[in-house]
Amino acid sequence: MLNDVDIISYNKDNWALQARSYIRQNPNSKWFGIAKVPLHIYSLSGRDSTKWINRALQKIGEAPVIYDSRQAEITRANIETMLRNEGYLHATVDFEPKAVKKNRVDAVYYLHERNRYKIVGVTREFEDTLIAQHVLADTVNSLIKPGTPFRLNALNSERERITRMLKDIGYYRFQKEFITFVADTAHHSTDINIKMKVAAFRVNVQDAPSPHKQYHFGDVSIVSDAGLRLDDNELELCDTAFVGEYNLLYRDDLFLRPTVLSNQTYISPGELYSQSKVDRTYNSFSQLSALRYTTLRMRENTLNDSLLDCYIMFERRKRRSVSFEVEGTNTAGDLGAACSFTFSDRNLFKGSEVLSLRVFGAYEAISGLSGYIKDSYFEYGSELSLRIPGGIISSMVPADKRLLKSATQFALKFNSQERPEFERQLLSASWSYLWSKKESSQHKLDLLDVSYIYVPWISDTFKKEYLDSISNRNSILKYNYENLLITKLGYSFSYNSLAGKSGFQRSAFSIRTNIESSGNVLTGMNTLLGMNKNSNNQYTFMDIAYAQYVKGDVDVTARVNFDSKNSLVLHTAIGIAYPYGNSTILPFEKRYFSGGANSMRGWTVRGLGPGSFKNRNSNIDFINQSGDMKLDMNIELRSHLFWQIHSALFVDAGNIWTIRSYKEQPGGQFNVKTFYKDIALSYGMGLRFELDFFVFRLDCGMKAIDPAYSGRDKYPLLNPNFSRDFALHFAVGYPF
Repeated sequence: MLNDVDIISYNKDNWALQARSYIRQNPNSKWFGIAKVPLHIYSLSGRDSTKWINRALQKIGEAPVIYDSRQAEITRANIETMLRNEGYLHATVDFEPKAVKKNRVDAVYYLHERNRYKIVGVTREFEDTLIAQHVLADTVNSLIKPGTPFRLNALNSERERITRMLKDIGYYRFQKEFITFVADTAHHSTDINIKMKVAAFRVNVQDAPSPHKQYHFGDVSIVSDAGLRLDDNELELCDTAFVGEYNLLYRDDLFLRPTVLSNQTYISPGELYSQSKVDRTYNSFSQLSALRYTTLRMRENTLNDSLLDCYIMFERRKRRSVSFEVEGTNTAGDLGAACSFTFSDRNLFKGSEVLSLRVFGAYEAISGLSGYIKDSYFEYGSELSLRIPGGIISSMVPADKRLLKSATQFALKFNSQERPEFERQLLSASWSYLWSKKESSQHKLDLLDVSYIYVPWISDTFKKEYLDSISNRNSILKYNYENLLITKLGYSFSYNSLAGKSGFQRSAFSIRTNIESSGNVLTGMNTLLGMNKNSNNQYTFMDIAYAQYVKGDVDVTARVNFDSKNSLVLHTAIGIAYPYGNSTILPFEKRYFSGGANSMRGWTVRGLGPGSFKNRNSNIDFINQSGDMKLDMNIELRSHLFWQIHSALFVDAGNIWTIRSYKEQPGGQFNVKTFYKDIALSYGMGLRFELDFFVFRLDCGMKAIDPAYSGRDKYPLLNPNFSRDFALHFAVGYPF
């Protein structure tokens, strides 16, 4: 049995890690890189495969990996080839199977890289003078230059770069196979002279050479619902229309407006063929929600063989859809249920606009409250959104300068909450612009986001005990149960290094940032007009006080994959919001909370902080457990167990704080000299059930350091109290 695989490198660059991707036979997997539990599960099954329990154990477990000397030799040769491709032309790899126990062997590979070769000179030869002019004019972008290591991948990348460049200036039939390299080495030297040869055009090797042909676009036809293959019989059955310089061919009906189709097209009849414009056109059409499939076909013009007729072919997708969701909730023993209905139209105005209407409702029983008439919680509302491809801003930009992807989005939301203590309603309207320059990055600009918070009713008991009582007056609570207007402007950016990539990646990271502000425009207008403030020293708009603040967030996640089944994930999230001018307190919707399935998992939802603040075990006190600053630091070791079951060991650290000192939140203010004493710590283990489209997650967290306590109680790691320090979280999706 193959016990382990070791790769030993004596080079300072240490190629052992990269060499692991060439291993053909890996040992049995380990849970968290420690124990071969799947192998032991399989071993429990016995030899009788007719018993269902044995078959189940074999399916869950993992059969022993039997050492195969042929696979070991292939691995050795592949690693050796990899090293030579990286410039170590005299590299060798030795393999040794080491017996470690009875019937067990370790496969050990020794990497002898020796000296690395470098490029000292580059010359170029051409059989086509026009091609020579184009390539020589672009040598500043060459990937092979004197002084760089000799790498086969660099030579291949240079072939692809030149081919792409030539295809963008009309050379449609140019292929990278026309480019070859000859490496000239000297005896007892690691210097290499590279000669690049670019051949003339030949269909077959025995054909006489001829100059490469430069093509222009001929007719450009946009074909709807006639299949994705060029079939003249099918095209003849299509109706014909024209939009500008493009032909429109369609069956049954033209379900997209002609101007929408022309706006997605970045190629024009008569101009030089460009592969980049072809790709951009394909990507643009592929992003239309009304389309199911898209492809582009090229064919030489029958009258002029230097022209390429282009056919942009697509098929429509189902226009309307509905979905219904039901879920159950359990909040500290209070049971509830929620449901939602969503309707979508993917081609509302024949421009691939997506209209989405969601209606939802929820109910939850509330226990532990006394002095209130109601004992339940109702929530209902609706969300209406319209997403327009490109939109108003994009239509103002010339076609050749448009972004990879852009859209304008409008949204209306209404939410109503009815609790024993109060009724609270939220009405919001937003206008956003989304765009991306690359697949890996996304931008969003909130041009206008207005929210109106209306509190039509407050329980007399709630007002008496928390809002109006002189002895128990809570300014934070009172502020968030008054009518309020929030006018937000914001920008967010996200980046994912894995976007557009496939296969195993050794590492990956993602970044999300957001910045927003509110109230500045209204304050400027009120100041300019000399408006008076209300009794609370606030400016108003239509007799409604408005919030004024600035807020910024940064969220970074890094992942290191040890192998295909074990990885380490590091996560940090930092946020800060500052109320000023018209506000001394941050609106409830914009405050930070800590604790829960995606934060500090040793605490229940919104159960931690701010700072060393201690909850009074009051159902109303949850609003005091909010702040203006947040710090989350998480480390999670993930491992595949068996079947679709995964697990994770995690440690979480962080807290929230307030910027100002509020008497309702003693110990909650941030202090740069002492904040480290307020850092909470939790640890735990989780299970994940990974399906094709979503992940069910169950995390069990325990407190390790609780800043709300002092003395021995501050360190539950040493003095655990299960009923106080344990939290169970069920969620959908990964925490970060």
